[in-house]
Amino acid sequence: MSRIGKKPIEVPSDVTVTIDGTNVTVKGPKGELSREFHQDMIIKLEDNTLVVERPSESKLHRSLHGTTRSVISNMIEGVKNGYSKNLELIGVGYRASKSGSKLILNVGYSHPVEIDPEQGIEIDVPANTKVTVRGIDKERVGAIAANIRDVRPPEPYKGKGIRYEGEHVRRKEGKSAK
Repeated sequence: MSRIGKKPIEVPSDVTVTIDGTNVTVKGPKGELSREFHQDMIIKLEDNTLVVERPSESKLHRSLHGTTRSVISNMIEGVKNGYSKNLELIGVGYRASKSGSKLILNVGYSHPVEIDPEQGIEIDVPANTKVTVRGIDKERVGAIAANIRDVRPPEPYKGKGIRYEGEHVRRKEGKSAK
């Protein structure tokens, strides 16, 4: 049995969950998220507790059980508190700035790289070497942060690049002299 799938989800008082067949809509103080789930998953709301059940023990249903429960839990957490990812720019001359809602990265290329955030995603630059991505959808926040990191991923020799806050980059030794 899926230990994650069996856990009930407590719905906070300031969050409303609407279940319409396989479509789940979650509204909270930060916004609203809606998602369509697999038609076989059984999603029940009983007095501020959400339960996800599976109809059989088939491999497909077992794999969907915990995933469905986790995604719904992340939706509830997102509309209540939101999600954020912090990135660091490490390297001489590497810096970030904002122009309107666009993020402008100067990371050693011949041109600045501009990143336009999606609707519902907010990009903040608290310092010129730090970038924060915020939003209510955990999946989209992680994807945008990964796209920013992909502009210049950290390299193993000098450690220069864009990395997540607290990320450890395994360093390699350079060429050894004869």
